[in-house]
Amino acid sequence: MEKRSVVWIGAVSLAVAVLVAGCGSDVPDSSAAPAEGLTALAAPTFQVDPAWPTIPNNWQFGQVASVAVDAEDHVWVLQRPRTLNPDELERAAPPVLEFDEAGNFIQAWGGPSEGYEWPSSEHGGHVDPNGFIWIGGNGETDNQILKFTKAGEFVMQIGRAGQSQGNSDTQNLNRPADAFVHAETNELFVADGYGNRRVIVFDADTGSFKRMWGAFGNVPTDDAPNPALADADEQGAPQFVQPVHAARVSKDGFVYVSDRGGKRVQVFTLDGTYVTQVFIGRECIAPECGNGTTAASTAFSTDAEQQFLYVGNRSQAKVMVFDRKTLELLDTFGQWGSAPGEFGTLHHMAADSKGNLYVTEVTPLAPENRRVQKFTRLGSN
Repeated sequence: MEKRSVVWIGAVSLAVAVLVAGCGSDVPDSSAAPAEGLTALAAPTFQVDPAWPTIPNNWQFGQVASVAVDAEDHVWVLQRPRTLNPDELERAAPPVLEFDEAGNFIQAWGGPSEGYEWPSSEHGGHVDPNGFIWIGGNGETDNQILKFTKAGEFVMQIGRAGQSQGNSDTQNLNRPADAFVHAETNELFVADGYGNRRVIVFDADTGSFKRMWGAFGNVPTDDAPNPALADADEQGAPQFVQPVHAARVSKDGFVYVSDRGGKRVQVFTLDGTYVTQVFIGRECIAPECGNGTTAASTAFSTDAEQQFLYVGNRSQAKVMVFDRKTLELLDTFGQWGSAPGEFGTLHHMAADSKGNLYVTEVTPLAPENRRVQKFTRLGSN
């Protein structure tokens, strides 16, 4: 691909970002050089902690779908008990587990109960700034997202199982992959991305619909996605290519959307105005390269400016480290495997206040890759 100029995202005001987007700004690729006048950051370095966490009661994890970190640096793990092998079921851990930073077990809860519709396939878990836990799923009828207290008390459900009417439906979701609450606006941003192809925003207290958008800020459609456009078109597909796998909002008010099928991360303002995108592993073609999807998730470094953007690259089994302001690729780590520090099917990520990174895996039928790994931040390259 022809190299393109880089849009500065992180430090500009929303007004400038919108202006750049409106003027048809060039789209950076993952090998882009720093913008003029900027100095490349030194990438952070990490070391895997193979002893983290301590799982009690001889419990066994199924596929570990998601991980989130709360204000106390407690780590919340969402896993899928129903993906265990038959001989492991009697040792199944509960779906939601809380650990402290050292990996000590705190509590566990979750699963089907009266009063709400638990997802048939757990997928995204998020701890919001007020300490509420949000759970979504990617099962065939998982058209809902749930809100709980940290103690596991049910608070609210948005959407109903099996009720989705597609991308125009503002009451129901369609196999939502991930959610994130932006503190300043108290809005819930949902990557509604296995059945639909959109980001949809709700009030985090009432669950009322506020707005939604597709790739490039387009109106999301129900047309069948065309994965070939992720590779063939210079700009990528005009709509998200399922699954839309994660959405995260930075402190300075930009929404980073992991278009896993589209092999890219797209960046928007809070109102859904498209700003820029960065492609992730466009050379990755199935079946030689996993299933050919890449941008599984993102996380921000936890310094004041959130200097680094971490992207979990599913089919290439690595974490990619970008300068968040320039989208310059700084470093990568990881490879396919089951040893500590290697990855099976890499899924979701989160960072704690000290910069440590937590990464989950959902490899089917492989107990050694149904795990969450902690990567301790050491310094910089």
